[in-house]
Amino acid sequence: MDIGKVVNAEIELLTAIKKADIAVLEKLLHDDLLFNLPDGNTITKEYDLETYRSGKMKIESLEASDQIINLIEETAVVAVTVSLKGTYDNTAINGVLRYIRVWRETNGVLKVIAGSCIQLA
Repeated sequence: MDIGKVVNAEIELLTAIKKADIAVLEKLLHDDLLFNLPDGNTITKEYDLETYRSGKMKIESLEASDQIINLIEETAVVAVTVSLKGTYDNTAINGVLRYIRVWRETNGVLKVIAGSCIQLA
Protein backbone atom coordinates (compact mmCIF):
# COMPACT_ATOMS: atom_id res chain seq x y z
CA MET A 1 0.00 0.00 0.00
CA ASP A 2 1.23 3.49 -0.72
CA ILE A 3 0.25 6.88 0.62
CA GLY A 4 -0.99 8.06 -2.79
CA LYS A 5 -3.60 5.29 -2.84
CA VAL A 6 -4.83 6.33 0.63
CA VAL A 7 -4.94 10.03 -0.31
CA ASN A 8 -7.01 9.17 -3.40
CA ALA A 9 -9.36 6.95 -1.33
CA GLU A 10 -9.86 9.79 1.17
CA ILE A 11 -10.71 12.22 -1.65
CA GLU A 12 -13.11 9.69 -3.16
CA LEU A 13 -14.76 9.15 0.25
CA LEU A 14 -15.20 12.86 1.00
CA THR A 15 -16.59 13.48 -2.49
CA ALA A 16 -19.07 10.61 -2.03
CA ILE A 17 -20.14 11.99 1.36
CA LYS A 18 -20.70 15.46 -0.12
CA LYS A 19 -22.70 14.06 -3.07
CA ALA A 20 -24.50 11.37 -1.00
CA ASP A 21 -23.17 8.86 -3.55
CA ILE A 22 -24.45 5.57 -2.07
CA ALA A 23 -22.70 3.38 -4.66
CA VAL A 24 -19.26 4.81 -3.86
CA LEU A 25 -19.91 4.75 -0.10
CA GLU A 26 -21.04 1.13 -0.43
CA LYS A 27 -17.72 0.32 -2.13
CA LEU A 28 -15.47 2.25 0.31
CA LEU A 29 -17.05 1.26 3.64
CA HIS A 30 -16.31 -2.22 4.99
CA ASP A 31 -19.37 -4.37 5.75
CA ASP A 32 -18.21 -4.68 9.38
CA LEU A 33 -17.47 -0.96 9.85
CA LEU A 34 -17.81 0.53 13.33
CA PHE A 35 -17.77 4.33 13.62
CA ASN A 36 -18.00 6.42 16.80
CA LEU A 37 -19.93 9.68 16.52
CA PRO A 38 -19.20 12.80 18.62
CA ASP A 39 -22.25 12.02 20.82
CA GLY A 40 -20.75 8.65 21.78
CA ASN A 41 -23.03 6.49 19.61
CA THR A 42 -21.44 3.78 17.50
CA ILE A 43 -22.89 3.25 14.04
CA THR A 44 -22.52 0.58 11.36
CA LYS A 45 -22.10 0.79 7.59
CA GLU A 46 -25.80 0.09 7.05
CA TYR A 47 -26.85 2.82 9.49
CA ASP A 48 -24.53 5.32 7.80
CA LEU A 49 -25.74 4.44 4.30
CA GLU A 50 -29.37 4.72 5.41
CA THR A 51 -28.82 8.33 6.58
CA TYR A 52 -27.87 9.19 2.99
CA ARG A 53 -30.49 6.97 1.30
CA SER A 54 -33.29 8.51 3.38
CA GLY A 55 -32.10 12.06 2.75
CA LYS A 56 -31.62 12.67 6.49
CA MET A 57 -27.95 13.59 5.90
CA LYS A 58 -27.39 16.53 3.56
CA ILE A 59 -23.95 18.07 3.15
CA GLU A 60 -23.66 21.58 1.71
CA SER A 61 -19.92 22.01 2.08
CA LEU A 62 -17.04 19.91 3.28
CA GLU A 63 -13.36 20.82 3.39
CA ALA A 64 -10.51 18.69 4.68
CA SER A 65 -7.21 19.92 6.13
CA ASP A 66 -4.36 18.88 8.44
CA GLN A 67 -4.25 15.30 7.15
CA ILE A 68 -1.83 12.82 8.71
CA ILE A 69 -1.46 9.30 7.28
CA ASN A 70 0.37 6.40 8.94
CA LEU A 71 0.86 3.18 7.00
CA ILE A 72 1.03 0.00 9.07
CA GLU A 73 1.38 -3.06 6.82
CA GLU A 74 -1.93 -3.38 4.91
CA THR A 75 -3.62 -0.79 7.13
CA ALA A 76 -3.63 3.01 6.97
CA VAL A 77 -4.62 5.28 9.84
CA VAL A 78 -5.76 8.73 8.75
CA ALA A 79 -6.31 11.72 11.01
CA VAL A 80 -7.96 14.68 9.28
CA THR A 81 -9.78 17.88 10.20
CA VAL A 82 -13.03 18.46 8.31
CA SER A 83 -14.98 21.70 8.18
CA LEU A 84 -18.57 20.65 7.62
CA LYS A 85 -21.84 22.41 6.86
CA GLY A 86 -25.15 20.70 6.25
CA THR A 87 -28.17 19.20 7.99
CA TYR A 88 -29.01 15.94 9.69
CA ASP A 89 -32.72 15.23 10.11
CA ASN A 90 -33.41 18.95 9.46
CA THR A 91 -31.01 19.99 12.24
CA ALA A 92 -28.12 22.22 11.18
CA ILE A 93 -24.62 20.76 11.29
CA ASN A 94 -21.97 23.45 11.32
CA GLY A 95 -18.57 22.86 12.67
CA VAL A 96 -15.07 21.57 12.54
CA LEU A 97 -14.55 17.89 13.31
CA ARG A 98 -11.40 15.82 13.77
CA TYR A 99 -11.74 12.37 12.24
CA ILE A 100 -9.65 9.28 12.58
CA ARG A 101 -10.27 6.61 9.96
CA VAL A 102 -8.74 3.16 9.64
CA TRP A 103 -8.41 1.85 6.09
CA ARG A 104 -7.61 -1.79 5.34
CA GLU A 105 -6.52 -3.13 1.97
CA THR A 106 -8.08 -6.47 1.06
CA ASN A 107 -7.58 -7.99 -2.38
CA GLY A 108 -6.23 -4.66 -3.64
CA VAL A 109 -9.27 -2.68 -2.45
CA LEU A 110 -9.12 -0.08 0.31
CA LYS A 111 -12.07 0.04 2.70
CA VAL A 112 -12.77 1.97 5.89
CA ILE A 113 -12.99 -0.57 8.72
CA ALA A 114 -13.25 1.81 11.68
CA GLY A 115 -13.41 5.46 12.55
CA SER A 116 -14.31 8.12 15.02
CA CYS A 117 -14.84 11.86 15.08
CA ILE A 118 -14.91 14.59 17.68
CA GLN A 119 -16.16 18.15 17.47
CA LEU A 120 -13.42 20.78 17.76
CA ALA A 121 -14.09 24.06 19.52
